Amino acid sequence: MSPRSRGVLRIVFTSEDLALTRMATRTDLLWEMVGSLHRLQARDGGPTMTGWRRQARARLTEAGLLASVRSLLLPLAPKGPYFPDFLTPIEAQLGDEQALQTLADTPGTRIRAEMELLRRTAGLPSTELADLARGNRQAIKRLDRLVTGYCQAVLTPHRPQAEPALAHERALLQRHLVTGGAEQMLAHLSPAMRWRPPVLEVDYPTGLDRQIHLRGRGLTVIPSYFCRGNPVALVDPALPPVLAYPIPRRTAATAAASAAGGEALAALLGRTRAEILSCIVQAPGCSTSELAHRARISPSTASEHVHVLRQANLIASVRQVNLVLHYPTELGADLLAGRPIRGSGSFGGRRNTLAP
Repeated sequence: MSPRSRGVLRIVFTSEDLALTRMATRTDLLWEMVGSLHRLQARDGGPTMTGWRRQARARLTEAGLLASVRSLLLPLAPKGPYFPDFLTPIEAQLGDEQALQTLADTPGTRIRAEMELLRRTAGLPSTELADLARGNRQAIKRLDRLVTGYCQAVLTPHRPQAEPALAHERALLQRHLVTGGAEQMLAHLSPAMRWRPPVLEVDYPTGLDRQIHLRGRGLTVIPSYFCRGNPVALVDPALPPVLAYPIPRRTAATAAASAAGGEALAALLGRTRAEILSCIVQAPGCSTSELAHRARISPSTASEHVHVLRQANLIASVRQVNLVLHYPTELGADLLAGRPIRGSGSFGGRRNTLAP
């Protein structure tokens, strides 16, 4: 989206919306795809993105996809005021497979309507785009295959760098949600966003001011690794409201430091216990059984490790109905990231015991 002109997006919340506001719990494959397509069309991002663009083009060339990406994907997601909403379905929050299936199943009527809007804002410079604009099922199948191949060639190799950064950002958001609710999370999203109750003001790249009334639907906040500059929302007001925003570059740097310090942490805590702490930081709010599954150990063994981490003030546990959910303390997150120890390790100023 164009960086030359700026507008303000105002998202208006009710108390019901705040109760329904949530954070994406996993990496959104299709938002990352769109963000990466924008990065391929840009020259910003410094040496890191310059190197990534060079590698991405090389991998696409090797996979025989570069020409198709240039003729179909890049003009479908231009770095301008609009790209079709069907490229980023909310179902992507259910996982990569569901994301690709939802894209493949997009009704032709919706594709035709959104492609007409793209034609008016950016044009349809290729035959492939024109076929897609007619809602041609073969064209939709070609798009699905191309998106799948693109993600495998470009995004999958970069996941070791992207995932820790995204997991770290989600952990920070989850901590704000648990300790201060949705309003605290909204107040700590990004310098490009300002929480002025009951409105979230967002610097927006279209040059036009826009207002969205959530009207009891809540908002899903999606941290994105490849999104740069301003946050992005869907255009169609009838769709579930989402807001994708670029994670701070310091988050990526912190995550890299965390990965680099993994071996040292394993030596300090023991490999399995360090893995348990890492899982809790990357997926705050997970249960003991989920930790056992992630670490490939028995629930009883996971419970023992959780007890030790809790006694050391590295995690906090909260009981919700029949589940006990685990969250990193500030001390635990700092230790995993290799940062200087700043506090006592209490979670939001509370003791780390189970809630009644």
